[in-house]
Amino acid sequence: MSEVKKIATRESYGNALAELGKEHADVVVLDADLAAATKTGVFKKAFPERHIDCGIAECNMIGVAAGLAATGKVPFASSFAMFAAGRAFEQVRNSVGYPKLNVKIGATHAGISVGEDGASHQCNEDIALMRTIPGMVVINPSDDVEAKAAVKAAYEHQGPVYMRFGRLAVPVINDNANYKFELGKGVVLREGKDVTIIATGLPVANCLEAAERLAADGIEAKVINIHTIKPLDEELVVAAAKETGKVVTVEEHSVIGGLGSAVCDVLSEKAPTKVLKIGVNDTFGESGPAVELVKKYGLDAESIYEKVKAFA
Repeated sequence: MSEVKKIATRESYGNALAELGKEHADVVVLDADLAAATKTGVFKKAFPERHIDCGIAECNMIGVAAGLAATGKVPFASSFAMFAAGRAFEQVRNSVGYPKLNVKIGATHAGISVGEDGASHQCNEDIALMRTIPGMVVINPSDDVEAKAAVKAAYEHQGPVYMRFGRLAVPVINDNANYKFELGKGVVLREGKDVTIIATGLPVANCLEAAERLAADGIEAKVINIHTIKPLDEELVVAAAKETGKVVTVEEHSVIGGLGSAVCDVLSEKAPTKVLKIGVNDTFGESGPAVELVKKYGLDAESIYEKVKAFA
């Protein structure tokens, strides 16, 4: 059996920007002295006149992006999630969200899989922060195919968009002819009747593997990939909860304010259901190899399998 292809979604972001630049002259990419890490250097090499390095000044970068959007350009402001969503939150809220400007934020190196950079750089709070901004679209793609599609969809959407990308290479799971990316629409990756697993980003592939193991134990898990956390595909979430009676959410993010909270908000109102939230449990990360951290914090396939089995 051939090895599954793995690509970091930050790589996908850089490549998608370069392709977008070929098609649309109004695309401008901004970075905060991290072009090599965020992979916007790919765009810079192709279109140096449309790439602006704002230096280590993320708050100012968001202001520059807002100004560019006000002139009709479509800026993609790029930095690590900790800085794009954390350090620059006030500028994103007041300079982009409040005036509803057409700014796209490319936030890389999200979650604990940043690895050795440690807790100061492992942003497990960004989805929660961005969800609170009125009108902000929040996207967290699961693989290379989805990440590229997300960049294109972000360009086509009129208004602010926050995109979350990872440092760690993840399996390509959406490379099929039938795949279609649509903002606000979840994707059913596997049917099942006993429990629903709703995942986003890096753990999606691990959830599919966990579902295979559960099937061997006689537990059929429905697996849903939620790439757009805001707006959430409420119709799909409610239908799945009614179908299986139990829901598990999985995310490389705090269990407070992220996908799990978004799902619980909907279900508590429209279809009260027992929910298990798997994610980072109200703690900071730590420095270490990314794969080992994913396992330690219970986001690998084996850990997900064990937790879902006990829950189902």
